[in-house]
Amino acid sequence: PGAMSSLQRQLEIQESQLRRTKSEKEMLQKQLRERENQLQAMSTKFCSLREEQKHEEMMVTIEKENCSLQQVVTEQESKLAEQNKLISELQGTVSQLQAEVLTSRYHIHKQQRAQEAIQSQAETLQHRELRTRVALECITSRFERYRSKIIQATFSTAGSRPPQAEVTDEEVLEAMQKIINERMEFHQMLKQKGIK
Repeated sequence: PGAMSSLQRQLEIQESQLRRTKSEKEMLQKQLRERENQLQAMSTKFCSLREEQKHEEMMVTIEKENCSLQQVVTEQESKLAEQNKLISELQGTVSQLQAEVLTSRYHIHKQQRAQEAIQSQAETLQHRELRTRVALECITSRFERYRSKIIQATFSTAGSRPPQAEVTDEEVLEAMQKIINERMEFHQMLKQKGIK
């Protein structure tokens, strides 16, 4: 955005200078036309003269003014040529700045689209994480309920004392294995006595 505003300011300055230069060119062209009109008026005035003396005096005056006007015209044409050259350079600079502005806008738009894509991916990952966390909590809750039932069933058998503190998984497995072994021994004893 900073580079963009800088380019915009340069473009405005160049366009302002271009307008000012064109205005100066128009003023110089107007002055040139006025000088040419004056020269034409002097020539017309010369044609209307009839007396020889006034004719000679007017000829001298016209020649002087003609030389002066010709010099002014030459200077004005030189200035106009310089102004035209400057206008051409300014127009080139303005075109270049406009191209840079368009390029900057394109890059900014591209960055915004990339940022929006990253934001969308982040939101998708957040939703997946939330669903995973909910599923994990559900599984954990079901596991704890199942574990609690196993503990309750294991330590509620005859001859077992209920646990006084937090029971580890190893202790639960040992208690279950003990019950299984006792039942297998009891079943084996019944088989030996002929009871199936």
